[in-house]
Amino acid sequence: MGANFSSAYDDKWLPTHTNEPAPIKKVEARGFPTNTNESAPIKKVEARGFPTITNESAPAKKGQVITFRSSSKWKIHFEASKQTSKLIVIDFTASWCGPCQYMQPAINEFAEKYTDVEFIKIDVDELHDVAEEFGVQAMPTFILIKKGKEVDKVVGAKKDDLQKKIEKHRL
Repeated sequence: MGANFSSAYDDKWLPTHTNEPAPIKKVEARGFPTNTNESAPIKKVEARGFPTITNESAPAKKGQVITFRSSSKWKIHFEASKQTSKLIVIDFTASWCGPCQYMQPAINEFAEKYTDVEFIKIDVDELHDVAEEFGVQAMPTFILIKKGKEVDKVVGAKKDDLQKKIEKHRL
């Protein structure tokens, strides 16, 4: 029987915990599943009106976030992105991570505002190898990439810091 997540994202918890990244190992050590089929937290987040995110199998439209669920598709996309000077913001997230869910509206807002930047979402439980490759230790972690190289990073739910770094590196 899985854990009950029914109150995981209530209105009292989010404002007091939004700047603390969720360390992967601590969450696993406390007995929370990191790869679960339970949809309670996701349904609760969706019920709050967070926009739907595109799937990597469909081409992204301007202002959308691409979600990768396949390491091989991610690698093909990443290799191709090395040929452009376009800024890529990778959002390393997890469905069970409260601060990650708190940042989702900001990521969608940035994707709509900065159409010259590519926004990618990677769930660390689905693509653990990709998270490991980038040295992700906590969520949310945002890695900014240009020509295949990391140019900056933000760890934690720090909307203003992320926006400043996007503006700094996008041109």
